[in-house]
Amino acid sequence: MTDEATWQKSSFSQGAGECIEISGGAEKILIRESDSPETIVATGPEGLGVLILTIKAGEFGHLL
Repeated sequence: MTDEATWQKSSFSQGAGECIEISGGAEKILIRESDSPETIVATGPEGLGVLILTIKAGEFGHLL
């Protein structure tokens, strides 16, 4: 699926390589970092939702 994937970058991306790209459908979502497009993580809608909520809650702020 990765060869056929259509990747979408956030409209908030400044093009500096500090963004993620998402591809997929209703059951399988692929996520990659634009700096390392060869590393791809697969999840479902629920997993992506948890990731987004965790980021919004600032849970990863201590890693910066």
